[in-house]
Amino acid sequence: MLKLPKTGLWALVFMVVGLTSGCASFSPYSISEGELERHLQDVVRDFDRQQLQSGSPLSLSLNDADITLGPDGRDVAVIDVKGQIAVNALLAKLPVDIALKVEGAPVYDSTEKAIFIRRLQLLESNIESPYFKGDLKPVTDTVMRAVAQMLETMPVYRLDETDFAQRMFGAMPVDVRVAPGRLEFVMADQ
Repeated sequence: MLKLPKTGLWALVFMVVGLTSGCASFSPYSISEGELERHLQDVVRDFDRQQLQSGSPLSLSLNDADITLGPDGRDVAVIDVKGQIAVNALLAKLPVDIALKVEGAPVYDSTEKAIFIRRLQLLESNIESPYFKGDLKPVTDTVMRAVAQMLETMPVYRLDETDFAQRMFGAMPVDVRVAPGRLEFVMADQ
């Protein structure tokens, strides 16, 4: 059995208390906007590949993805994407250029060990196609539903289980907090 002198015991107690109380406000791991943008582009690329392999006539590509975290001090993420949705039908590709700006709340799902964007709101939209003329509201609504469904089911970030620090965060009760320019992992309220 380990015997500590009284001063050593108190030093150990203070160290443990200091470490455990500091964990609630200290965030040793955060994710930048750039990391989220790269991960989102990878997710869309994987989604498109899955669509192609399953025989779906729909293809999706992103030309640009810009994510802003914590604008105006709010706990939201604003996602500004530009890309193309194409329907492959009758040996022809029918492209539709899209530009969407949506806002939603980043939510950490501990079972998936991933961050999703939920409670989406459409802020701006622009759809251009040589095949559509007139009112594009029905098309915009359809595209928005597809984007919302994709973001609800496909994470914008997933913890890397091969990285020790991220694997440790996945094993603990953590939550995600929005800070200007980044998402921070924090201890979850019990």
